[in-house]
Amino acid sequence: MGPEYGEVGVDSITARKIIEIVGGQGNPPEYGFQYFTAGLDSYLETIDEEYLGSFIKDGGSAFKMVIGVYGGGKTHFLYCIREIAWNYNYIASYIVLSPEQTPFYKLEQVYKTIASNLIYPQTPEELLSGYGKGIEAIIKAWYNRKYQEMIGKLPDDLVRQELNNYVSALGPYESTSFKNAIKEAFLSLSERRDNDFALVIQWLKGENPPKNLLRDFKIFEKIDKSTAFKMVRSLVQWVRDMGYAGIVVLMDEAEQTPSMTTKQKATLLSNMRELIDECGHVNFRNAMWFYAVPDENFLEGRTQVYEALRQRLSSIFDAATNPTGVKIYLEEAAEDPRELLAEIGRKLSAIYEVAYGVTFETSALDEMIADVARAAYERKLEIGYKREFVKNIIEALHRLRKTGTAE
Repeated sequence: MGPEYGEVGVDSITARKIIEIVGGQGNPPEYGFQYFTAGLDSYLETIDEEYLGSFIKDGGSAFKMVIGVYGGGKTHFLYCIREIAWNYNYIASYIVLSPEQTPFYKLEQVYKTIASNLIYPQTPEELLSGYGKGIEAIIKAWYNRKYQEMIGKLPDDLVRQELNNYVSALGPYESTSFKNAIKEAFLSLSERRDNDFALVIQWLKGENPPKNLLRDFKIFEKIDKSTAFKMVRSLVQWVRDMGYAGIVVLMDEAEQTPSMTTKQKATLLSNMRELIDECGHVNFRNAMWFYAVPDENFLEGRTQVYEALRQRLSSIFDAATNPTGVKIYLEEAAEDPRELLAEIGRKLSAIYEVAYGVTFETSALDEMIADVARAAYERKLEIGYKREFVKNIIEALHRLRKTGTAE
């Protein structure tokens, strides 16, 4: 998915940013990953056709687990999914799960992170600005859109009343407090009650301001572990009400912590099992969840909760024969990993040429790419050989530009 070698659709500044991020960290940039995506076409096309373009949009819901080693392309894959989702007018939320800030055993923290990373379909300029992210930005954009729709159809004195009628008719949502918070946030924008808007947004972001300040808005619930799933379900319902195709949540587990207590691990597994089961319920329709992990070690255990989860995760996704499979193994996406690395190298070299205004001699370039790909693949058993490759290829391109040789 993305331009072929030599067809680079980016300007030199954007190209330079791509090279800087890839060469420095080995990570994909939020924008620009499209130009060096390789080996994922069959997976992405299947998710497009079987899910985002049809089933999810039509009221279904699904959960997929993405498995790939550290530096194996999980984040890149999730960014690709987000781009497909935007093509169909989904709201997306890409979140990093981490032991310190967003552990999956603390579902209220997961809700907070989803809410703070909600993002409507973005142009490259909007995405790079960073202004259109989070539940506050979503509500402001939604209000502005409805206001613009009505201002052209109604006299000024009727617009506010019609906005009130519109937002009051939303729902019902599983959490009445969530519905009332959404309504008050919308109306406070209409009525220019800035302090009220800030307070309600604070609650919607899971920050739990003092109860007495929320009483007048009929917000009585606290967002904690007992209400987190209810709030997530209400969030899904609201996204549909705004007119989006649904929501796609992309959970990227940066690192699994071996220091979890037995109780924390049991809670994590229980939360995951419940999330998978929720995808069969009507309140979760128009939602697709991706959970990316480096390995399956966290499923190793002998209790009932381990077995229950293993059963739910037993089927393997195959673009050709089993798109309903749950587990997506990124390592199996490409038939020839060395050719995959070479293709990524060719695409990155084309971006590099735009970034630095250079043109490499083809045979020297191809030889250098093949050498770096071979060296990276020989380290296949080590962590993150794809990440290692992209960092090394940028370093080799620098040498080739400066000295005329990649040695």
